[in-house]
Amino acid sequence: MKKIMTTLLGALCLLFVSAPAVFADEAAHEAVSEALPVWSIIPFVGMLLSIAIFPLVKPEWWEKNMLWVALAWSAIFVIPFAVAYGPGEALFRVLESVLLDYIPFIVLLLGLFVVAGGIALKGTLVGTTKVNAILLLIGTVLASWIGTTGAAMLMIRPLIRANAWREKKVHIIVFFIFLVANMGGCLTPLGDPPLFMGFQRGVPFTWTFHLLPILLFNMVILFIVFILIDRHFYKKEVAAGRSPQDMTDNKAKEPIRIEGAHNIIFIGLIILGVIASGVLPNMFDFFADGAGIHIYDDVVFSYAVLVEIVIILIACFLSLKTTKKSTRQLNEFTYGPIAEVAKLFIGIFITMIPALMYLRTHGGELGLDQPWQLFWCTGALSSFLDNTPTYLVFLQTAGALGQAGIETSVGSVSQLMLEAISAGAVFMGANTYIGNAPNFMVKSIAEENKIKMPSFFGYMGWSVCILIPVFIIDTFVFFL
Repeated sequence: MKKIMTTLLGALCLLFVSAPAVFADEAAHEAVSEALPVWSIIPFVGMLLSIAIFPLVKPEWWEKNMLWVALAWSAIFVIPFAVAYGPGEALFRVLESVLLDYIPFIVLLLGLFVVAGGIALKGTLVGTTKVNAILLLIGTVLASWIGTTGAAMLMIRPLIRANAWREKKVHIIVFFIFLVANMGGCLTPLGDPPLFMGFQRGVPFTWTFHLLPILLFNMVILFIVFILIDRHFYKKEVAAGRSPQDMTDNKAKEPIRIEGAHNIIFIGLIILGVIASGVLPNMFDFFADGAGIHIYDDVVFSYAVLVEIVIILIACFLSLKTTKKSTRQLNEFTYGPIAEVAKLFIGIFITMIPALMYLRTHGGELGLDQPWQLFWCTGALSSFLDNTPTYLVFLQTAGALGQAGIETSVGSVSQLMLEAISAGAVFMGANTYIGNAPNFMVKSIAEENKIKMPSFFGYMGWSVCILIPVFIIDTFVFFL
């Protein structure tokens, strides 16, 4: 594998070295997008199948080589693309995806992962159905205010510790991904990146509160289902001779308290950085009109995003320097989960370039003019593509319809259309492990704690059986 990758990367370097220095031509880029064939998404499909199959058939090999697999699929896309459309165009597309999308994405995840990993909920928590439901509820509420990643990283370890006495606990982690890592982030632009992109394009900050009825409706259904499933497994645990008291026997009951609470300040600092990247261009001319560092062609790394990254990294540094090692040890904190996300998503971001190019060019030809259509199309693609660019594609599609409603930079969008796009992007990210980055991080942390999580398709079995019926009900109640 490494020899193959060395050859592929060498070929890429030769292609990129031969690229012209600058040829900023928007019409040329659009022509490439229009000419791109559908089968160019094959490397992206291969990347997804690798994530689904290799952990099942060769888990140890996959653990060691997932980065090489991601780079191999990336090269399989980039090299033919460079041959067909020129190395300059290929370099432009890769830099655009990696510098403008992947780096801000992974830095934000890193910041929330490190800072939330410095907050530990200490004390005796016993994983009964009531306690589990309360922890899920707290995480779901927090997700809109500290982001789905921040809430997931804050709450997953206490939930795992509370259920250490149980043998059957996969369902708890699955519902955690459904609620905390996805749906809970729908109420503010801070909760999930697609909503923040909407905020940057003129959607009012508090508009997302319109999604509250849909969130509450889904929470009622999912919490009822969770309680029924959890009670079933709880009774089976007790019948098998295991008991919550196994956690507390011969141990003094500790009161619940928070260690490393000062990290909440650093979470606030990260949130400030995210907000700053959106508001600085409107406040100061220095940041306006996409001002930034010119990298190559039309790729400009904006000063506003640079400020966001610097603030997040400062928050990371301060968290690491001011948090006691014992607090992170209590959380069993390692960099494994974020490293796994970083390795896999570099391949996902590069190989999904042609899929997003095709959507941007042909999205308006899909004939989507009903809220339920946008709900399902946005959601289905957000399950497998990054939900932020998917949201933006369909926001543009809705804006082109010219319906009266919310005024955005891409046109006027009716409130119901915007609700459908927003709910689809945020809610249906829960359909697969790759639908939202926290999903993979939660899976990785659970597996570090010896919880055997479902495979890629196994997890989809849970989402198809539980989430898809909920989304069908949503369609009839809210979008028809």
